[in-house]
Amino acid sequence: MLLLLFLTFSCKATDGEQKGNAVAAKPNIVFILADDLGYGDIAPYGQTKIQTPHLTAMAGQGRRYTQFYAGSTVCAPSRAALMTGQHTGHTYIRGNGEVPMRATDTSLAKLLQQNGYTTGMVGKWGLGLQGTTGIPERQGWDFFTGHLHHLEGHRQQGDSLWRLANGESTRMPVPQGSFLNDIFTQEALSFIQNQRQNPFFLYVSYTLPHADLKVQDKYMQPYLTEEGESIFAPETAQPDGSWYRPQPYPKAAYAGMVTAIDDYVGQIMRKLEEQGLAENTLVIFASDNGTHLEGGRKLADALEVHQSSGTLRGVKRDLYEGGIRVPFIAYWKGQIKPGTTSNHIGAFWDILPTFAVLAEADTPAGIDGLSFRPDLLSQDGQEQHEALYWEFGEGGFKQAVRKGDWKAIRFYRKGKPERTELYRLDKDPGEKNDLVAEDPAKVEELEQLMDRMRSPSEHPLFRIQ
Repeated sequence: MLLLLFLTFSCKATDGEQKGNAVAAKPNIVFILADDLGYGDIAPYGQTKIQTPHLTAMAGQGRRYTQFYAGSTVCAPSRAALMTGQHTGHTYIRGNGEVPMRATDTSLAKLLQQNGYTTGMVGKWGLGLQGTTGIPERQGWDFFTGHLHHLEGHRQQGDSLWRLANGESTRMPVPQGSFLNDIFTQEALSFIQNQRQNPFFLYVSYTLPHADLKVQDKYMQPYLTEEGESIFAPETAQPDGSWYRPQPYPKAAYAGMVTAIDDYVGQIMRKLEEQGLAENTLVIFASDNGTHLEGGRKLADALEVHQSSGTLRGVKRDLYEGGIRVPFIAYWKGQIKPGTTSNHIGAFWDILPTFAVLAEADTPAGIDGLSFRPDLLSQDGQEQHEALYWEFGEGGFKQAVRKGDWKAIRFYRKGKPERTELYRLDKDPGEKNDLVAEDPAKVEELEQLMDRMRSPSEHPLFRIQ
């Protein structure tokens, strides 16, 4: 009898260990998103004037993607593509505006939550205000501290944030004048510290280096001379009295904000190491779209001084490469080969199916994304997109499609197609040579592909005008 009890107990213990190992096999996931950080703003992508040592180390220890794309050229639809796995020809939210995610929408956080993950988010949400179906607690988040309204994220300092407590997001005070991204980082570190039982998904959505060009002195200091002047002189001050706060040195402040987010990434990486979580945690760093021209920043600042788009053409709100191609770095100790570079062509709508595979979850139907897990782990069998698609309505409707090395951008006027531009990205990544007159057959092919890859918008705000 004693032997039987011992064997029974041993079997149960073994079963428990196997179940525990199965859960542990699901990796933790940390997705860090910068706000309006250009493709060329950090050293792994050619930046020489702005200090980003932690992202340089992350790229050296991980995998750097050179042809990865945001969901859109502005924040809300880019984040919607990230959360739903759909591109802007299909997703409900196709532009900025107070349009919430619907209860019926596929949600990345819901998917992971339903498959055993504790889900936490800090920073800018922008996909649903209080009282709507898009509020974080209705979209699968267990933990949230941040901004609901995207305009709240235009300020770097504030006295309140939204927090999810007892199943409801409410506005809570923070110390007057706090640098809010400091708080987001501390909340992220606390979330990681408190995870013990379940695999976790942490989405860190910073508001740097966007808009209000205000940054802590310690991050500004490397970009000032001994006399306290900007190293990027001459500077044109951002005056008081506008929506954005005054800033005597916009170029130096922007550089400081990029260095700030680099430091925050370093803090998160150290915490994972300290907690012994690095070997079972996938960390991804990306930006939501191209670099901005706000808060006193000029086009020459972005393209000539900082070279924020690298060798690419365009900035935020463009469908040229500089508006949608983003830095994308993946790190997973012991799983991702260090110091590798990938030219895999992917986009934000690939995140959901990739994380679904890692979480051993079923991939939802009706999405546009493909898992890039094989490429992530340098394995064979990576499936490729037929094409990638974007559309954007501000300042006149326009569409873009990339098929292999070919890319077309179609511009509309008064709701009708006006002209199309054609580029060969392998030979001309800067989109300097429009080939529309040289290859009309390719233009027609890609225009037909644009028509086929979109469905009419269900929301009137995003219909072709």
